[in-house]
Amino acid sequence: KNAVRWAAEDDKINAKLAALEEKFGKKPNIIYILADDVGWGELGWQGGGKHRGTPTPELDTMAAEGMRFWSAYAEPSCTPSRIAINTGRHPVRTGLLSVLWPGQVDGLSGKEVTVAEVLSEAGYNTAMWGKWHLGEEPEHLPESQGYDYAYYGLWNGAPDNWPGSFDMYQDAPNPNKAMFYDFPGEEEYLKRTGIDLSVAGYVGRKGKGRKPIEGLAGKLGPDRQEAFEAESIKQITSYVKDNAKGDKPFFIYWASYALQITGSKEKQNDPGVDKQNAQASMMVLHNEHVDKLLKTLEEEGIAENTLVVWWSDNGPMYAFYPTSGYSLLQGGKGSLMEGGVRVPGMAWWPGMIEPDQDPEDMVHVTDLFTTAARLAGVKDKIPSDRVTDGIDQTALFLLGEGNGRRNYMTHYSGDQLGAIRYEDFKVHIKPAKGGLPGMDFYNIMRDPGEKYGKLYPGLFAVAPIQKFIGSHKAMMAQFPNRDPGESRAKSH
Repeated sequence: KNAVRWAAEDDKINAKLAALEEKFGKKPNIIYILADDVGWGELGWQGGGKHRGTPTPELDTMAAEGMRFWSAYAEPSCTPSRIAINTGRHPVRTGLLSVLWPGQVDGLSGKEVTVAEVLSEAGYNTAMWGKWHLGEEPEHLPESQGYDYAYYGLWNGAPDNWPGSFDMYQDAPNPNKAMFYDFPGEEEYLKRTGIDLSVAGYVGRKGKGRKPIEGLAGKLGPDRQEAFEAESIKQITSYVKDNAKGDKPFFIYWASYALQITGSKEKQNDPGVDKQNAQASMMVLHNEHVDKLLKTLEEEGIAENTLVVWWSDNGPMYAFYPTSGYSLLQGGKGSLMEGGVRVPGMAWWPGMIEPDQDPEDMVHVTDLFTTAARLAGVKDKIPSDRVTDGIDQTALFLLGEGNGRRNYMTHYSGDQLGAIRYEDFKVHIKPAKGGLPGMDFYNIMRDPGEKYGKLYPGLFAVAPIQKFIGSHKAMMAQFPNRDPGESRAKSH
């Protein structure tokens, strides 16, 4: 349907990218920042920020200087979104279906092809910092998945509070309730389960294995994440400076720990910070770190040759409220309601992305994989023996609103197709009753809060939705999902 129009757009895009490459002598650098549990409406440009005790002035400036995506989407939880941004595929296709916990032997199969591997084929230097959360066995790790360098934590933020919860009750009776009050302590946990929590993070290098992170940033505890983030931005800015004048472009995947459960001691007393919400102070710290990165790109004279995309991995986790992110939409982390999968997202590329844009075009986190391959000139390196869900959104980035190339999305919960969005319509799939189709129908443009879902106003969509699901499943039959057994470490 769109072949002629897209071909004309691609000619314009090719000309822009060719001129840029001639100016800088190499392909554009790409930086993807994946934040954690930051809900739609959390940042200042979406009505949050200082109004919710989480000031984000520099992130708001980044958004104003680039493109603010009002219809940005992710997977419903953390490991799934990390699969999606790295492979361009919905997790169900990869065989890795669940959020990972310490001691599990599942992880991202080495048969998957990551964005780092694709960009390495294009001659990029590749590096990652942050929360890996895609497995802890050697074959699952970033240094085995295409990254030349990686400074990473193995798990999500919850285990950082396990040892402290045990310690709360050791010296005296405590009237306060620990987050994980039944955790038996690291030594006893190791004795009972065989799971070693003594090393929380590693430095990995492609072909050279990994070494434990030394000091506070590599040891579980309530101060680890702040120390880890401080070291990360120090390394990231140094990496940018080292690579700015080199012959090869670079790719950075920064999976920040903002916002995880612990906060920032450095920022908890800053003006406007909600002290009762630990994550608010971490958001302020992250805000400053992103600003340092953007300023470094400008100072090194490579901002025009560097795309920076900021995304959240899912909606807020309310389990530890009032320490939590927040969403103005219904649902949160783990949910297929808009509050679980619709997230803040933005792109910054001075001279290439026109400033002050707020498109409604749909963009999914898988799209970042395919878009990176397009910018690097290696879309032909994306495997053709499997389905890649990500869509090339370079036209949206460079030509502006209305040039997005996605008009539908599938939302999975584990291995279950739970919702479908097509244009402005969204259908939540439910068990059928008495021969009637099982679905709630919403107009997401009119009703982003999903307050008025009904079956009968959407009866005209029943047959098209059923046809779409049939086509979707037929494609899965042609290109089967990876067996979950392939995600488990070979040694187990």
